[in-house]
Amino acid sequence: MEEKKSNGLAVASLVLGIVAIVFSFIGLSIPFGLIIGIVGIILGVMAKKKNPCGMATAGLVLSIIGTVLCAIVFIACAACIGAIGSAASLA
Repeated sequence: MEEKKSNGLAVASLVLGIVAIVFSFIGLSIPFGLIIGIVGIILGVMAKKKNPCGMATAGLVLSIIGTVLCAIVFIACAACIGAIGSAASLA
């Protein structure tokens, strides 16, 4: 029987993409979520170049989604804090 080689970079990218998405929902988007998402994107690209497979593509896509979600959460939090600061200065 043939033994299938697992692509460690693809697995790492997949796991980091999932973790980045989870961090965006629990409020740890900065600094953890963005950093983990960016590292996942880098590993996903390296995995696709080394051995293109479905897991590498899934890891890359999840890492991109996680990074974008973390950036959106960060921007939304910054806007809320700015609005609160503006309202507090008017009072």
